This record gives sequence, C-alpha cells and structure tokens, in this order.
Amino acid sequence: MTAAQRRALNELWPKYGVGYAPAPLNLEDLFGREAPRVLEIGFGNGDALVAQAGQNPDLDFLGIEVHEPGIGHCLLEANRQGVENLRLIQHDAVDVIRDQIPNGSLRSINLFYPDPWPKKRHHKRRLVQPEFMALVTASLEPGGCLHTVTDWPDYAEHIASVVDNNPLMVPISMPQPQRLRTRFEARGEALGHDRYEQVYQRMLNVPNAGEKEYK
Repeated sequence: MTAAQRRALNELWPKYGVGYAPAPLNLEDLFGREAPRVLEIGFGNGDALVAQAGQNPDLDFLGIEVHEPGIGHCLLEANRQGVENLRLIQHDAVDVIRDQIPNGSLRSINLFYPDPWPKKRHHKRRLVQPEFMALVTASLEPGGCLHTVTDWPDYAEHIASVVDNNPLMVPISMPQPQRLRTRFEARGEALGHDRYEQVYQRMLNVPNAGEKEYK
C-alpha cells in the first residue's frame, strides 16, 4: 500500500465507495440515474475497469475487490480521469451478489482471470460453483451476459461444466466491442499462457427465474 493509495482510500472512498450491508442496493439512487449496469468481480488494480467506465459514459459500472492496494489505485485513476459512472465495493463477491444486487438489475457481469486454485484439492474454493451461478442468473436481466476469461484450461472446462448445468444460461458468440486487456492478461501472455474466453447469456422470456432470497 503506497501513501497515495492509503490517502485515496481515506479521501476518495466517500465519493466512489459503497459499504457492504445485507440488503439490496437502490442502484438508481447510488448512481443518480437509470442506466444499464455492469458488474466486474475482482478488478485487480482497476485500470481496465476505469478505462471501460470512461469509454462508456452511458453505462454504470460497479466493481468488487478485496485487495486494498488495488482499490486505492483504482480510486486514484477514477479521480484522475474524472470518471463519474463507477462505484466500488470492498467485500466478498458472493455476499455482495447475494445480498446487495437486486434481481434482474445487471446488463452484464465480468469475471476476468479469477483465482484458478489450480491444485485439485482446492477446486472447491473456486468462485464459479453452482450456487454462484444461481446468484449470477438471478442478478442478470433477461438477455444479460456473464463474460468469463481465464488462462487455466481446466478452470475454463470447470466453468463450462457449471454453466451447462444451469438451464437458464447458454453460451453465445463474443459480443462487440471487445473488452479491454487486463494486467493479468498481459502477465499470462508474457508467460506463454493461452486465453480461454466465453460469454454466457441468460435466456430471454423466463419470468421470475432464479430469484434470490435476501436476508
């Protein structure tokens, strides 16, 4: 944690930060408008997230991260670039999606390079599990998308298997425009890793599907 990042957490969090509480957020109040919304899980240092928000002023972006230096860096960049359509939450992603994201409120969810937990005995710690997919499905609007990227082939297979068992989500071809390149992606490419990328869409015309029970 640099001094600038610590200062950003103290001074800029009131502008961009959202506290965790086990109750659905009022996203219209949070962003001050009605607009399509994108959630990014594990945004790292936030460079790609901030750039995406800056390039898409007609969308609202909500980022989830637990790593304080990355959050501090993201706050500094958002403030430097004058980005207004971005809010951040520092908490576990499963709790946030289950408790704070209203049903059917998201246009898309981005999951770029999640922790692969490569050892077999740790696979149960991977974020993408059937329970997680049920929460994702409930949070997406009909036709909304989950966009996944990993450089671990067995994790890509795991994600595909989990989604295949969710009757409300189907794989689709990549949308346009393409996403921005992330820091983790650049690191993986430097190591010679392949990229496994897929978009899954919530089926249309499925009323009241997969609604969450809030605490």
